[in-house]
Amino acid sequence: MRRRLLLAFAAAGALAAPAAAQRAPEALFYYVDREDSWRSLQQHIAQIDILAPDVFAVDTMGVIYGELDPRVLELARRHDVKVMPLVVNRPFDDRQLHALLSDDAAVQRLVVSLVELCRRYALYGIQVDFENLNIRDRDAFTRFYRTLATALRNAGGYHTSVAVVHRPDELAGPTKYHQWLMETWRGGYDLKALAEAGDFVTVMTYSQHTRRTPPGPSASIQWVREVTDYFLRFMPPEKLSLGVPTGGMHWYTSQEDRITPELARSYSQNVSYAWGVGLLERHGARIQWSEEHQVPFGFYANGGTWEWVFLEDARSFAAKLELVTQRRLRGYSVWVLGPEDPKIWDAAGGRAPRAAAGGER
Repeated sequence: MRRRLLLAFAAAGALAAPAAAQRAPEALFYYVDREDSWRSLQQHIAQIDILAPDVFAVDTMGVIYGELDPRVLELARRHDVKVMPLVVNRPFDDRQLHALLSDDAAVQRLVVSLVELCRRYALYGIQVDFENLNIRDRDAFTRFYRTLATALRNAGGYHTSVAVVHRPDELAGPTKYHQWLMETWRGGYDLKALAEAGDFVTVMTYSQHTRRTPPGPSASIQWVREVTDYFLRFMPPEKLSLGVPTGGMHWYTSQEDRITPELARSYSQNVSYAWGVGLLERHGARIQWSEEHQVPFGFYANGGTWEWVFLEDARSFAAKLELVTQRRLRGYSVWVLGPEDPKIWDAAGGRAPRAAAGGER
């Protein structure tokens, strides 16, 4: 009897060990050069694994410009947080991006500059955030990314990741709007090749609805699940980081003289969680919860015209983190520090365990 009990306990321990040793999701947070982002970073630095400042942009000639705040670097180093800045093709113009990717000298200039940035600031690596990427530039972008990943790895073991816009299906979709998205936003990313070339892919599941669309959630949980499962067809879960939004969107009627002859249109703007809640309270609107979509929202009449506010809060944040756990993803990438519901940090929990000495940079 005693022997059977000992064997049973041993078996239970063997089963429990892998679960206990399971890696905690990696928490990447984006940082922008604003006071609210800096305040949030100072308060929550201990809960961040990778900090991704959005500070560097590139032009059509491959020239990088931008500056890392030395306070941010010093804070990250004191707390053993990896720094992986973005390089962005601001202002997300597909023609300018085509000119860059078609110019071998410009691409080489960009790669050399990114290696130098990693060396100069002792960075963890670089995340590429090239958007409005036309489907015709798919192969050119893949070549650039492979070249960059190889150069960073060979220069000192620096890491490479890429931010990719959402895509839920192999087909474009039902409308002309979806056709436009596929041609100029979604179709330019070779997901399998990008995952193989770099360390991980961040999928931006947010912007499900934007200023171009009717009101709706930034990232409905159903939508996030669809997009995630599509991406997992092309890469293992340990290569995928789930893009999670903070803040919210406010839809309203915008009067604009430049739009003729109508002079007005439905439009939206980003709002912080606090300001979104404030707008609803100011107009006596009730904050509602969509159980189906796992997001809070509200609407109200302003001069007889309805305005809508869709938010992301701690509850919607936790729902997305649960999907990270369910799909055993590498982690999550939060856009952005500053406008969040302060209670999301309760859901975020602690930092993932550090790598052993001699491991990753």
